[in-house]
Amino acid sequence: MAVRLTEVEAYSGEGLDPASHAHRGPTPRAEIMFGPPGRLYVYFSYGVHWCANVVVGPEGRGSAVLLRAGEVVVGAELAASRRPAARTARELARGPARLTQALGIGPDDRGAHLLDAGSGVRLHRGAAPSAIEAGPRVGISQATDLPWRFWESEAPSVSVFRPGGTGRAARKRSRNAGQDGVL
Repeated sequence: MAVRLTEVEAYSGEGLDPASHAHRGPTPRAEIMFGPPGRLYVYFSYGVHWCANVVVGPEGRGSAVLLRAGEVVVGAELAASRRPAARTARELARGPARLTQALGIGPDDRGAHLLDAGSGVRLHRGAAPSAIEAGPRVGISQATDLPWRFWESEAPSVSVFRPGGTGRAARKRSRNAGQDGVL
């Protein structure tokens, strides 16, 4: 099965990005983000689902790109069997947890070499999208102003933008939108 990525989100290295798992250095959870590049960083999010990132920085500098959404281009039937709650094709890999679930990525794939032909999970270069947009990252509560989310314009699988954060603070921002300069 294969997807064409339509949305990704960047996370910077040690000390530069408080929303990054690599922010405090190479902890047991985030050590893989410190290289080598081209590896798959898989982590359990909110105790509910798996998410997948591509390690992208030079060895020793923690950074990765979260795979946020994609369009299934091969194996829609297999993706649908892995995502029985999806009602439409666009929902099969829309959002980082759904994308990972559709691809069948889990903890055993952590560290997979994405450019190795023998790997169970691989990354291939495809045709560039006709238009790309950039904006704030989604679903985080720190460094929300960084425009490090990139998506294919008009792709139906792209996440709906909601201001970062969770819980009370995000609800308060939403209620106060437009008042006193608060978003």
